[in-house]
Order: sequence, then C-alpha cells, then structure tokens
Amino acid sequence: MSAKAITEASGKDILNRHLNTHGAGAATCRFATVNSTTDWSKLAVDHPWLLTTPLVCKPDQLIKRRGKLGLIGVKKNFEQVKQWIGERLNKDQKIGNAVGKLRNFIIEPFVPHTDAEEMYVCIYSHRAADTILFYHQGGVDIGDVDAKAVKLDVPVNSSLSLADVKSKLLKEVKDAGTKERIAKFVSALYTTYVDLYFTYLEINPLVVTADNLYILDLAAKLDSTADFICRPKWGEIDYPPPFGRDAYPEEAYIADLDAKSGASLKLTILNRNGRIWTMVAGGGASVIYSDTICDLGGASELANYGEYSGAPSEQQTYEYAKTILNLMTSSPKHPDGKVLITGGGIANFTNVAATFQGIITALREFQPKLVEHNVSIFVRRAGPNYQEGLRKMRDFGSTLGIPLHVFGPETHMTAICGMALGKRPIPQTASVEFSTANFLLPGGQQAQADLKAASDASEALGSGSDEADSAAISGAQRNGSSLNRKFFSNTTKAIVWGMQQRAVQSMLDFDFICRRDEPSVVAMVYPFTGDHKQKYYWGHKEILIPVYKKMSDAIHKHKEVDVMVNFASMRSAYESTLEVLEFPQIRTVAIIAEGIPENMTRKLIIEADKKGVAIIGPATVGGVKPGCFKIGNTGGMLDNILHSKLYRPGSVAYVSRSGGMSNELNNIISKATDGVIEGIAIGGDRYPGSTFMDHILRYQADPETKLIVLLGEVGGTEEYDVCAALKDGRITKPLVAWCIGTCASMFTSEVQFGHAGSCANSDRETATAKNKGLRDAGAYVPDSFDTLGELIHHVYGELVKTGRVVPKEEVPPPTVPMDYSWARELGLIRKPASFMTSICDERGQELIYAGMPISEVLSKDVGIGGVISLLWFQRCLPSYVCKFFEMCLMVTADHGPAVSGAHNTIVCARAGKDLVSSVVSGLLTIGDRFGGALDGSARQFSEAYDTNLHPMEFVNKMRKEGKLILGIGHRVKSINNPDVRVKIIKEFVLENFPACPLLKYALEVEKITTNKKPNLILNVDGVIATAFVDMLRNSGSFTSEEAQEYINVGAINSLFVLGRSIGFIGHYMDQKRLKQGLYRHPWDDISYVIPEQYN
Repeated sequence: MSAKAITEASGKDILNRHLNTHGAGAATCRFATVNSTTDWSKLAVDHPWLLTTPLVCKPDQLIKRRGKLGLIGVKKNFEQVKQWIGERLNKDQKIGNAVGKLRNFIIEPFVPHTDAEEMYVCIYSHRAADTILFYHQGGVDIGDVDAKAVKLDVPVNSSLSLADVKSKLLKEVKDAGTKERIAKFVSALYTTYVDLYFTYLEINPLVVTADNLYILDLAAKLDSTADFICRPKWGEIDYPPPFGRDAYPEEAYIADLDAKSGASLKLTILNRNGRIWTMVAGGGASVIYSDTICDLGGASELANYGEYSGAPSEQQTYEYAKTILNLMTSSPKHPDGKVLITGGGIANFTNVAATFQGIITALREFQPKLVEHNVSIFVRRAGPNYQEGLRKMRDFGSTLGIPLHVFGPETHMTAICGMALGKRPIPQTASVEFSTANFLLPGGQQAQADLKAASDASEALGSGSDEADSAAISGAQRNGSSLNRKFFSNTTKAIVWGMQQRAVQSMLDFDFICRRDEPSVVAMVYPFTGDHKQKYYWGHKEILIPVYKKMSDAIHKHKEVDVMVNFASMRSAYESTLEVLEFPQIRTVAIIAEGIPENMTRKLIIEADKKGVAIIGPATVGGVKPGCFKIGNTGGMLDNILHSKLYRPGSVAYVSRSGGMSNELNNIISKATDGVIEGIAIGGDRYPGSTFMDHILRYQADPETKLIVLLGEVGGTEEYDVCAALKDGRITKPLVAWCIGTCASMFTSEVQFGHAGSCANSDRETATAKNKGLRDAGAYVPDSFDTLGELIHHVYGELVKTGRVVPKEEVPPPTVPMDYSWARELGLIRKPASFMTSICDERGQELIYAGMPISEVLSKDVGIGGVISLLWFQRCLPSYVCKFFEMCLMVTADHGPAVSGAHNTIVCARAGKDLVSSVVSGLLTIGDRFGGALDGSARQFSEAYDTNLHPMEFVNKMRKEGKLILGIGHRVKSINNPDVRVKIIKEFVLENFPACPLLKYALEVEKITTNKKPNLILNVDGVIATAFVDMLRNSGSFTSEEAQEYINVGAINSLFVLGRSIGFIGHYMDQKRLKQGLYRHPWDDISYVIPEQYN
C-alpha cells in the first residue's frame, strides 16, 4: 500500500517542522501523547503548559467523527484529563461494526474561539490533479462537505497561485485581511502537501482568530513509497492499523522482512482465533482467495489476509510460512480442526520449487503442533518449476501425518477453497495436463522454419488484415485517443533498461516460438557498466545483444525501436522513463517496478500524455501479444506459454490490474476459448500509466478481437468509465467483467489488499458496487471468480454459434530448446561436475561451513580455531584443539622485518605494489629454509618415532645421511636463551592434550642436539609440527589413516602460512602508513665479486 494513514500527532509534528517555512503564519501545534506506559509526572515536566492552560483530549487512533461519538474532552484541567483518559484507556469502544480498545490519546491546549472562526480545509490527490476543498464553516456539524465546499483543482506538476485561492476558494470570506492570511496559509499548506508527499490532508476545524491560525483536528495520509525521498523530513513514522484491529508483532515482523526484500511480503491478522488460514502467492490471487472464502461463508472464520510474491527466496518464504504456522498453532484449538490454504495463480518468474522448499521446512518444524490442532492443508500452484515443487509437497505430505492435498494448473485456482470448506468434493487423483516443455530435437530448427512457412501460407491463425486494423485504429484515433493504436506486432523492436538477463532471454524464447524472423530485443541500457555485448540464445544459436551505458546511444543506433521495457528500480524508474520520453520514436513504455511514489507516477502520466506515449505499469509484469511480442517475464516459463497457446493469437483480449492474475487469465481463456489475442496488466498502483478504458477501446477498434475480458478490483472508479462506455455505445463487443475484492465489505475493519490501489475509500469504490454497475451496464458478470471461466466459455460459445468467431485449425506448437541450467534444475539432465567440494555451501539462504550454518558458527562462538576445524578438517574439533590452532596463529603471526618473507613484502610494498602482490611475494619465500619446515619436521619425527628409533639413533642416522633435522635449531635462540613462543605452546600441549608422545620424543631429541650445540633447540616449527601430529593421532577425532593423510598432503604448514599472512599484511600497511619510498639496497652491503677481464 502506498497511501497510509498517520496519527494526528505525527501529522502535526510534520507540519510544525515544515509548514511555516513556506509562510503559512500558523500557530505551532502544541500537543502531548498518552498511552498505557505514560509517566504523567514526567509528561507534565516535559510539557509544562499542561498545568497552566485548559486542555482538550481525544483518542488518536484513526477514528473519524470523534466529536459526534463523544470522544473529545473539552476545557479540562490536567487532573480531569488524567481521569477522562483513565476511564477510557484500554477499554473497548464500538465504532460502526468495528470494536477495538482505546490505547493512544493526544492532549492539546484548548483554543478559545467562536463558531464563526471555524473553517474547513482538505487536500486530496487523484490521477490528474490535487483537489483543494474549502468551506468557510467548519467543526463537527459541517455535514456533507462534498456538497458544500468550494473545490479547486491544481493540475499535477503545476503551482498554486494566491490569486486562484482568493478568487476561487475564498469567495465567502469577506474580510480582506482575513482572506489574505487564509490564502497564504492554504498556499503554504499545499506546497507542504506536495513537497512532503502527502496524499490526503484534512483540517477540521482550522480556527482563524484575529491574531493567529490554529490547526485543531487533523487527519492525514502519506505516500509511504516516498520514504526513500522524505525520511529526513518526515522522521521516523509509525503507520497505525485501522481502528478495530490491533497491531500484532507478527505483522511488524513481516513488514520488516518486506522492507528488506525485493519481494512482496504482506500479512494482516483478521481473526486471531479463526480456523481458516491462508498463505497465498500473488497480490491479485490473495484477494481472490479471500473473496472466495467469504463467498463460501467463511468470512467469520478467516484468520488472516496476506501474500508472498515477487520471487521471494527460500529463506524468506520459510520465515513467512513459519510466522503463519506459529500464529495458527498458538491460538486455541478449533473443534472442527483448522485449514491452511496454500494457493496461488500461475507464477510468471517465481521458482515454485524453491518457495515450496521454504514452506516444507516450516511445515516440518511445526509438524507436531499441526497434528495437535488437526490441520488440513490444501495446495494449488503453478509456474516455473511447479512440477518439482508439487512433487516435493506431495512426497512430504505422505510423512506429515495430516491431510495435505496438492493440485496444479489442471485445477481451477480457487477450487481448493471449496474443498477446504467442505463445499466441493476432493478429487482423489489429479490429472496432469502438460509436461515441462517441448524439446528442440536435432533438426528442430529446420522444422521450425517449415512450420513457419506452412503457417504463413495457410494463415491458419493470423491476426487479420493490416488494412482492417488500420481502418479501425484510425477511426478510433479520430475519436480523440492517442492510445487507440496497435501497441505490438510481430516486428516490434524493444530496448530493455536494466541488466535483466533472464527476462531478456524469456522474451527471445517467446519470439522464437512465435516464429518471428528477428529478436524483439535489439539493445539493453545499463548505466553502471561500459558499452559491451551480452550473449543470448536465439533458438539453439547464440547471438550478441549490445548493452549501452547511455540511453541516447541506444536510441540513435537503433532507429527501429518503439518500445522500452524499464526494469529500473523504484528509485530510478522515474528519471529513466523521463529520459526516454525525450525520444519521439518511443511510443510505448512498460515500467515494471513497484513502489514508485505516486507524485512521480502522476508526473510521468502527464508527460507521456503530452507526447502520445503509452505507459504500461508501474507495478506490472507487463503484457503479451500472442504470436508477436511479450514484455519481460509475462506469461512465465515456456511450458506455460505453450500450454496457454500464447505462441499464436486467439480471439479474446483481456486487461487486468494484477500481473500474476494475467497468467491465470491466460490459462482460463485458453481452456474456455480459442485463446488470447492480447493481454495487458496495467499495474497495481493507484495511478496506472494507462487505464482499463485505454486498452478496452483499443480492443474495441481491433477487428480480430471478438471478446473482451476485464478483471478489475476494489478501489478507484475506473470501472465506471467502462460502464459509461457500454451505455453510450463506445463498447459494442461482448465484455465479461469481474472485480475482485468483494470480501472487503465483510470485514469489520479496513483491510489494505496487496495492490497499492486496492482499497475502497467510498461505497462506490467497493468491488460489489462495481460488479453491480457493470452488470447493469450490460457486461457479462459472473457470480464469483470461481465461475469466471464458465461464463467466458458460454459467451464464446454464443459467438461461435452466431458465426462471429470461426474456430481455426490448430497449428502444432513449435518445439523449443531448454536452457541447460533450467533443465539441470528440473532434474532432466546430468553431467559430471567440474569441481567437487565438501567443506562449504553458499547456495542456500545461509552460508554453511562443513554442515554448520554460519549463524550457528557465530552463536556458538567457536572462534577462528573452530572455523579452521570446520573448513580444514570438516568437523568440530575439541575446544583445546581450537585453542591450540589460535595460539599457533598468534605466535607465528610475525617475527620482525628481517626475515625473508617480511623483507620481500616490505620491498614490494615500497615499490608501489598492491596488498595482494606484496603479501604473495612474502608467502613465496616460505619453504624448508623459512617457515615451511613444519611438514618436513612432522614427517621426520613421525617416521623416527613410528619405526621405534631411539632419539640418539635418530640423530645419528640424520648425521650419517647428511640431513638437517627440520624443526631443530635457531639462529638467535638457544638453550640458554629459550624461545618464549616454544615454551608457551609446549606447556599448553603438555597440560591439555590427552597424549603427546611425539612432542616428548622431540624434546628428547632436543636434549641430545643441545649437548652438541646450545642453539640446536626445538624451534617453533618443530614444536608446532610434533604437537599437530599428536593432535591428529590422539584427539579421537581422526582415524590413523586420516591423520597420516593430513600429514602427507602438507596440512601442517597451513598454520604457519595463515599465521604469517597476518604479519605480512601488517608490514604492508606499516610501510604504506609510514609512506616509505622505493627500497634500494645499499652498495656497501653488497660484495661485488667480478671476474677478471681478459683482453
């Protein structure tokens, strides 16, 4: 939802900070807020005026007509206010059909004034303008303000003049000085309204005294999608729930998930103790499921409304499902058990299997509670990878211990509602209508060409003559609409804004199966990279599509383009669309992003109208012209496109708000008729770029369109324009229409549905009223969405009977290639992997180290040693081992700048090399002579110990072979000047390891070597190496074979390499910090030994 109501306190706080900066001349609103946690003594200290002035108090919970309801306390002192609020705080209050508790109050100074000084001001937004209402009498008895108030429309993107305010709004204000003051106030209020993205602002009354203007009561709504623009000016805003519905922490949690996700996650709790719970994919589908449940008599038991859509990840779906299941199983048991309806339409791009895996994980977690509450689950879903998703759900259902019924696109979308409520029998087996996809077999590309030739020759399913289309369209254009033209054809060329590779490939695949001669996407624009080319598939061939940094370059190099598909985010969609409107060759723009601020959308509409450009969206999946062109991800996967016969035109055109439901309409229409000829989803925002009528009039003008389908929804009044066109004869073709959201009138409190525009602000905007209006105007209106397909089939049958539609011979669906990655995901192919790994998995929602999620790694505080044990050894090693690892890293981290590795790192750093190059130069010096003796030392000592050589025999053997004993000896340290590092590690190992025979063996060797020379001590390499081997052999975590394998592969050196990398990085940073110049070794430190010269 975009337009969200705020509390009176929030509204007044915003106006206090901004209104007078525009010259309003209004008094600052003084107020204090009270709830159950308020400390009255502190409140009086923070607001001393509470003790010195008469006060007004009232609830601040989006309650209308508080004065009429007796919910305003007037002219009370502080103690009386405390008593008045205390008598009402947390008490039930009935307002209309809603019952709720009064929890929040606002206290303000009483402003003495007369009735004549009360006035009414209201500003609200609509598609083309902002309307300002003014009435010279305000207060609780104002009555029908729409009939009484003077209205002034301020067109979008224009300014308000003081002259207009005075001459058009303030006619009844006679005093010139008062009129001037009010005019400045109204002008400043409107400027603030626009700048701060208000969508509704009502002041009743505005009190105008001789010396000041006071805002007494205020109601306001903000465009919440403008948060990224206005947060610095708004501050932190809380959007309270409608009165009668408490805010639940679970709702706040889902709202927070939604804010952090590119997907859409919504949850509204209607009846905490209800038995019917829903988990529905898609904004439009979620409304239809609620409608159907209410139509079947389940309104009083419907527990929640919500949706998950926009390709949420497996983890996000899990969190959403877990929240629903926790609510469902933490409320009291129901004698009839509970039902969970997990439904949805046919997804366009959401991976059904991935989202279902998240749901399955949550169901598994709650399995005992689900059994305890006698829950039955009904699933219906389709879309990308749905077969795998349904299979997983069925397999899991067999182990769940409760009824779990699973259906796909062969079942009507809402049929599971009737099954869940016992109104419809549950089929024991479901027929599967179609498989994953048709494959392009060898020779298929030629077969494709042959099919195209045959199709062109027979014109079996052609789209009609261009002459007839041109005549119809030109006639429609003479009627005044610049949008009454053909948007797409089989030669349409488009530019895609954004690096949407999957969507572009989807468009190209659609082009291919429609037998287009050339791809519809000729270029992409992406400002964040340089000009380059991206590789895509055309059938099984690879092609290159250019990507441009600048829109102007793309437009100028591709003059044939007339469509832009804009995948820019909500933050940049406005600017990128304005930019493309500057190029006259672009005639249609599809804006996919959801959440564009309404003021920006309205400005785009004005600019597009000026230039005769059609806008589809925002907040849409796009549209499709079967056999010709599709926008982005419209139509979903190729299997659904083939099943819905979108590769060739039919006779039925539709327009809907919902992108997800457009795919369901494709499915319904393909079953009930000869298929779709064009389908557009105008978008779910309050102000779509093009309206229902824009597209319906195009369909009316198209001679190949025989039947029109409209899927409207609650909120707005655009459907009444269709009613008017039916009555005055502008629409003569049969129109089947249904408006979703009929359940809204059955709820006791206001519910904002998934789309920003789907909220009724008056009885006229309800779905029930619209359906009645459409039926009265002559449209075919079903009794419910459940019977929409049957009605479409009936009307189509009549057209066939009368000869207005002549069914054509079906063209065989073309074979198509499937992407390798998708075929592999579906389990249709296999290949040997190029790499194998067994230590880490980043593919899921959480990074996993050797089977342990990263969150657990952190929560258990395993430390760096624990991470080493997981990534190096694939297991959790004992804590003393992890501590040993960390000690080794600490003592080996550095040994000064003189050693070869540090020296190399310093020289490279001073030569201007980067961090990686400098550190690598140091690491490359590690070997038997520097730091890399750990592996060799481990092997030598292990072999000697394992062959039962006495330490003296070992020393003698090495001397006879002329080999150094690795791990013995130090250039500086000696038996008389011991290495503290060795002492620390040795003492720790002897004290904490369960056994350390090899270390003790090495210490016996040290006794022999130091007798020969005092510096032949056991050094750091030797103590770490022997202790490491003792850990491998005696910790109980490894078999003897595993221990030996780690010794053989050189694992022991790893501790020195990792530890010393810390020091090398330190030396690099030190040299950079000290700003040391290029190093040159001094001459006097070099012995030049030059051979003699011979003549």
